Amino acid sequence: MAQNLFKSVVSQYKSIIDYPFGILDDEFYVIASTDESAVGKCMPELEDFIKKDSHIILNRNTAYQPIYVKGKLEFIVYLESTDASSIKLLNILSIALLNLKQVQDEKLDKSIFIKHLLQDSILPSDIYVKAKELRISTDTKRVVYLIKVASEHGETVYDILYSMYPSKNVDFIVSIDEETIVLVKEMGNNVSSKDIDKEAMIIKNTINSEALCTAKIGIGSYVETVREIAMSYKEAKIAIEVSKVFDTEKDVINYEHLGIGRLIYQLPTTLCKKFLDEVFKKDSLEELDEDTIATIQKFFENSLNISETARKLFIHRNTLVYRLDKIQKNTGLDLRQFDDAIIFKIAMMVKKYLSANVVKL
Repeated sequence: MAQNLFKSVVSQYKSIIDYPFGILDDEFYVIASTDESAVGKCMPELEDFIKKDSHIILNRNTAYQPIYVKGKLEFIVYLESTDASSIKLLNILSIALLNLKQVQDEKLDKSIFIKHLLQDSILPSDIYVKAKELRISTDTKRVVYLIKVASEHGETVYDILYSMYPSKNVDFIVSIDEETIVLVKEMGNNVSSKDIDKEAMIIKNTINSEALCTAKIGIGSYVETVREIAMSYKEAKIAIEVSKVFDTEKDVINYEHLGIGRLIYQLPTTLCKKFLDEVFKKDSLEELDEDTIATIQKFFENSLNISETARKLFIHRNTLVYRLDKIQKNTGLDLRQFDDAIIFKIAMMVKKYLSANVVKL
């Protein structure tokens, strides 16, 4: 991380500073330099000089500035010139690099904290203490967005999100694995569910256009404290899992909009199996063919309206009535009756859920 930062700074300052310069790590290896051929070179002879003097060291027309943090050598900045103005420039450069590294380290510390928070690997009693140490607001409203992409696009999508939400003091982006990136997004006080979903759509569309890949986005609940972030994350994961069964065509899934699917997901599988056994005669559900199931789905889509369903299926009304009578005979449920229709709808969802072998979180 620090090496990439230093390389970027050297590249940007190269055209401004007239003298060759670079940075060594705490083991005296050059990790960034205006002379790219010097990168990787070791200068062990500097160790003796540094032990004697922690200030600027002059050696062979080159000035070296060791940078210490809490008594530990962090890195060394060098400039191939030793006149007074060059020494002043080296001081300015060293201060700038130290400040940049400290900002980056702080961001990294925050990301690690958020990742541990999501994974429930921080003791509840330590959450507020650590958050305050890192200057993370403990009572800010946030939402967790969980973004799933193909593994080959994970790094690209992370970079896209990083550019979309650059403020690391407000929003946090964490890579869980090659396929999973999490955005912990700070929200205002008067944010609606539509606003939360709209943000997810913006993320999805940006990923589609810039990474040229599809993304599934699970959305957790709107939470008010830093401790609840883990709960919102778990809900976002559940939203993704439930959508694999009941909303396969959706790319943005909000936990709070899962409806009956969420209820079924939270039930023990033994209870689900018992429910099916109680509702249906033995093997009666398995005897329903694809055409019959398609008829039932269309009937539900049209709010149990026989005439409208028959029209959509391009069949005679009496044909549909005959099919519904047959379903009643096989299953014992009359789908024209609201209560029976509800039971059947839930039963079909339960069966689909059991067949999918969904992972419980």
